Amino acid sequence: MLTVGLTGGIGAGKSEVSRLLASYGAVVVDADKIAREVVEPGTPGLAAVVDAFGPEVLTDDGGLDRPKLGSIVFADPERLATLNGIVHPLVGARSRELEQAARPDDVVVHDVPLLTENKLQSLYDLVVVVDASQDTQLARLVRLRGMAESEARSRMTAQATREERLAIADLVIDNDGPLEKLEPQVREVWQELTRRAASGRAQG
Repeated sequence: MLTVGLTGGIGAGKSEVSRLLASYGAVVVDADKIAREVVEPGTPGLAAVVDAFGPEVLTDDGGLDRPKLGSIVFADPERLATLNGIVHPLVGARSRELEQAARPDDVVVHDVPLLTENKLQSLYDLVVVVDASQDTQLARLVRLRGMAESEARSRMTAQATREERLAIADLVIDNDGPLEKLEPQVREVWQELTRRAASGRAQG
C-alpha cells in the first residue's frame, strides 16, 4: 500500500485532482467529508461539540449549525482549538479505519486541505501538492465560488504560503492553466504512484 497526502491552497483545484485520482482507482480519504460525518446527528462527536459550545450551535432539527459555530470559533483562537481538539482525533481515527480497509496494493490518497499548516507530511509515504498562482486562486474563488475579493484574499492569507506547500512536495501538479491541461498531469502522477506502490518504494 502507498499512502499519499494530497493538498493545495484554496482555489488551486485539489478537489478536481482528487476526483480524477478516484476515477483512476485511488482510494480517496477525504478529510473534509469525514469532518462532516463525525458530527452528524446522533454521533459522539456532535454530543461533544454541544457539551463544549452549548445547544445554540444546533439547528431546529438537531443538526450542527455550521455558520453559527463558525461565527463562534473563528473569532476566538482558544475556542477554535477546543473544536479542533474534538474533531481532529475523530477524523484521524476514521481516516485510519478507511486506510486499513484498503487492499495491500492500493494507492490511498488522503485529501487534506490543511496538511501543510498542521505539519502532517510525515504521516504519508509522499505528498502531492496541487499548485496554482495566487492570481489564479483569487480569480477562481471570485468567478467560480462567488466570493467577494476581500473574503477570497482573507481565506488565502489564512493558509500556508505557496512556498511552504511546495517545500514539502514530493510531486507537484501545476494547475495554473485550463482544465484540459490538468488531466494529463494527473494521469502521469497516477502512473507514478501506481509504479511506486507496485515496487514498494516511496522515495521522493
